[in-house]
Amino acid sequence: MAIDDKTVLGPVGLTVRNLAAMVEFYQRNIGLKLLPSAANTAVLAADNRPLLTLQENPQATHPGRTTGLYHFAILLPSRNALATQLRHLMQNGVPLQGAADHLVSEALYLADPEGNGIEIYRDRPRDHWPRTNGQLSMATNPLDFADLLAQTKASETLGSELPAGTIMGHVHLRVSDLAAAETFYRDILGMELQLRFGHSAAFLSYHGYHHHIGINTWESRRSPAAPAGSQGLSHVVIHVPDREIWSRIESAVRDGNIPSTRHDSKLNLRDPSGNTLVLEPP
Repeated sequence: MAIDDKTVLGPVGLTVRNLAAMVEFYQRNIGLKLLPSAANTAVLAADNRPLLTLQENPQATHPGRTTGLYHFAILLPSRNALATQLRHLMQNGVPLQGAADHLVSEALYLADPEGNGIEIYRDRPRDHWPRTNGQLSMATNPLDFADLLAQTKASETLGSELPAGTIMGHVHLRVSDLAAAETFYRDILGMELQLRFGHSAAFLSYHGYHHHIGINTWESRRSPAAPAGSQGLSHVVIHVPDREIWSRIESAVRDGNIPSTRHDSKLNLRDPSGNTLVLEPP
């Protein structure tokens, strides 16, 4: 697996209006498994690893032009798995919003019935990731659908669940101020900047991954956080990869007087754009 096994994102929490419809979509079209869940909640998993937590609020309102979720990204363990997923989406008549070859990965983009952005992707081997002057290179090139689909036979289907090894690879967030968000994820959460696209997007990670967190201002520059009671992102869980980084985060939060709360061993806080993060220690 290209991603460091110690670094795992998720589950991503979403507030939804129609829980039954959303669960049906994610089970039937994405291949997530419903785990035992509390009332008005659904925990959806791949290989028994929770990836999404859906919390129902029938009165939730559309957030409008705010910060929040751009997309969450489900990382599949192989190119064959991505090809099988593509065939499954096609067979189910699920429309894609886009697709791309990012040089480090190949990706499919779609949305769930309530408009939450979804990326499903596979990574190229890390030693194949291109670099220019030592810096990671990414692009948005056309995806070769024919070559991807050639990885599978038309008779191959997804089955009832996503394959073992599927994880939440990264989360891409809408932010109001790119510089402030980048500083937070770098200096407070201890991530390393991997790539910046002009003044509108940046990609950060632990342990040299191409990105665990993406941030952009394409649709949210100078926008407020979503008001309470909105549909969409409620929180992102970040499993901090090691004790050294966890200690640095605790010190940075304390020294920076960053508002936070603790629940059990978890640290809850918001980034400068109001996106809620739940940090879990190693």
